[in-house]
Order: sequence, then structure tokens, then C-alpha cells
Amino acid sequence: MTDNPIRILASAEAVPAIRRELTRRGFIGVAVAAGGAAVLAACSPGGATSSAPAATGGALESSLSIYTWGDYDAPEVLTQFTSEQGPTVELSSFSSNEEMIAKLTGAKGTSGFDIVVPTGIYIPQMVQNGLLQKLNLDLIPNLTNLDPDFAGPAWDPGNEYSICKAWGTTGFVYDKTVITRELTTWSDFLDAAQNEASGKTSMLDDAAELTGVYFWANGIPWTTTDAGDLDAAEDYLVNTLAPHIEAFDSYLGGGAIQQASHALMQAYNGDVRLALMESSEPDRWQWVLGAPRTELWMDNWAIPTGAPHPEAAHAFINFTLDPEISLKELDYIGYHTGVANIEQAAADAGFELLDMVFFTPEQIATMDEGEVSDSLARIVDIYNKVKAAAGA
Repeated sequence: MTDNPIRILASAEAVPAIRRELTRRGFIGVAVAAGGAAVLAACSPGGATSSAPAATGGALESSLSIYTWGDYDAPEVLTQFTSEQGPTVELSSFSSNEEMIAKLTGAKGTSGFDIVVPTGIYIPQMVQNGLLQKLNLDLIPNLTNLDPDFAGPAWDPGNEYSICKAWGTTGFVYDKTVITRELTTWSDFLDAAQNEASGKTSMLDDAAELTGVYFWANGIPWTTTDAGDLDAAEDYLVNTLAPHIEAFDSYLGGGAIQQASHALMQAYNGDVRLALMESSEPDRWQWVLGAPRTELWMDNWAIPTGAPHPEAAHAFINFTLDPEISLKELDYIGYHTGVANIEQAAADAGFELLDMVFFTPEQIATMDEGEVSDSLARIVDIYNKVKAAAGA
């Protein structure tokens, strides 16, 4: 073991080892707009090949390489894993699922990564194209700690290839000194953006969620592929909403709340929570879960084909599913880890603003997963047109 067991190899856009500089969702829209649809289209089934050994429960290797979102793993957890189990941990960061998929596809099983963290909707395509290997669930006994609600998702019913790392949702936050009426729905959000918050509104820098606001507000599934729905969304977002948008920002922790730089902001729940906890005026702001419907995303631990250290990879995933370790992860990243009974543990530990981490069954029932579909290119085109019309 070394005195400094964790190495962070950040992407060119990321700042290494500085908490809150880059969140897990921060650059999704940028990478999608740069050609994420083409990445998936370029994959060919069976493209990844490797003779790397599978995990059988043998001795752990001396190192572990994790390819994950920026600032998405508690340093304390990584250090503890090395201290207790031996392997040194090396983190590399990606800024979108598309970037990660492109890296694995190009490497053809020789990426050198032992663990990757894809969002759930991408997993079927990754499996189909040979980018992920099956997990040996006998080596992950702590899987029993996962809440049944977050086990066996639709994209991987048997958790054969993936296990929940964290999940979250989308809503908005507004400055009550500027918007004095109560906002409760996406329709309210759109109305306020054109009135009290005109020129002071921020949208997520993400194609699917920017268009999602229109669909959610109008009772249309946000995964629609209907040409009429997409035309209507483009017309409204480009010609009606865009002139009122001041910024496209996926990271409120960068100072938007602290500096009150916007009055109305579409945002992810965990990012708002962390920003409010660091704000000198938290009572100035009101968080609203998007309604009547909104997004549910889940990021997952997975092992890429050709992982050189499969024993260490399985050991680490099992380690993170320990309730005490999971609580440390939740404290750092601000998102629900899917582990059962973690809400009570977080409350007992005195964690703040837990209603922004844990949602009721009724609230979760209003959240929908996204999907990779044939409309992705059109969604990205609308996103680009909105940004151009807004002068961004």
C-alpha cells in the first residue's frame, strides 16, 4: 500500500480531486450535441474482444481502474477500500455516456478499465455490442442490501451486468425574492420564465431534459418519437421560450445559487441540495420536484469486457454496497445510492435536506426513465436551435 493510494486522471474538461467542480451530470448535453447518437450507431455487435480472465473469487489484484463521472466518488471511501482490501484505486473521468461508450468501443476490450458507470438506459446497447461482461453475483453478497425497488431494473432485470450506484431526478429551484408566487409544476416554470424570471432563467445544458420540460408540461411522454410532438416542441422552445433564457447550466454548485445569478433554474435534485447547504441564504430559494411528471435516472456499477482486474472490481462493488460505506457515498455525492434503509441512517447521522434525496412512493411514481431512440438526433437539433435562439 502507498501513502497516496488514489490517483485521479481527469479528462481535459474536468478538474481533478476538487469537490463540486464537476458533477456527474455536468457535461451530458455538450457531448450529446457533439455526436452521441453517432457513437451508438457506430457500435457493432461483438465488437469488443478480450482474453482477460473472469472473476472466480481468487486473490485481489494490486490495483483497480475506475472510469466514472467527475467528482462522483467519495475520496474517503476509496482510501478505506485500499486500506482494508489492498488494491490502489485509479480514477479516470468522463463527461458523458457517449464519451465513455466511444472509449470502450475503440479499445475493443483493451481499455484497461475495471469498472465503468453507465446510466441505465445505455446498458442494453452496451451489452448488445459486447462492451460489458456478466457479473459474478456470488462475489457480490452485499447485493442483498440493495432496496428491491432499485434492483433488477427494466434494462437489466437480473442485475446480470449492472448494479445501482446512485439515482436522481430533475426539477427546478427559484428565488422567492424575485418570484413571490408559488410554483409547483413545469407549466408554472415555463410561465415564470416568460414573466418574472425573463432574462433570469437557466436551463440544464442537456438536450433531452431541455425538451423534456415542454413534453412534461403538456402531458406528452418525454421519449416521444412522434413528428408532430417534436415539431411543436421545437416551435415553442425556439420561438417562445428561448428569448427568455439567460444561461444553460448543469452545475448549480458552480455558484449560481450562492451568487443568485439566476432567478429560476432547472436542476438536478442532488446538485440543488448541495448548493443550498453551501449557500449563505438557503431560505431564499425554493426547490420544486418537476410535475406532473419528470425524469428518473440511475447510474450503475458495471465491469467492461476485458477488465484486467476483475477480482478487485467485484470486491469494490461489493464494498460500496455495505450500508456504512453507502452512507459515506450519499453524504459526498448528494444522491440516493439505492441501499435499503439508508434514509433512516442518513437521518440518524444528521444529514440535512433529506427530502431532496429521498422521495415518497407517490413522487417516484411520477418519474420516468429516458431511452435511447431514433428521435435522439432530432432532440439534439432542437437543443442546438434553442441555444442559438437564446444567444448561448
